[in-house]
Amino acid sequence: MPIYEYVCLDCHKQFNELRPMSDADAPIACLDCEGEHTSRTISVFFAQSGGRVVAGGSSGCASCGGGSCSTCGV
Repeated sequence: MPIYEYVCLDCHKQFNELRPMSDADAPIACLDCEGEHTSRTISVFFAQSGGRVVAGGSSGCASCGGGSCSTCGV
């Protein structure tokens, strides 16, 4: 099952949820304010093979874009 990234359009909290692909765009409540005004966001990923970056070369995670992030530590 894939992990999808969402953002609450009320409190602006970003959160991840493990869901079946068939439920990716189904309504989901915010983990902080429990509001259902949420939207799925574009996920950024990183793949490496044989020491070479093959996808997504930016540093950091999807929520920070790099530079002193408490989520990913970059």
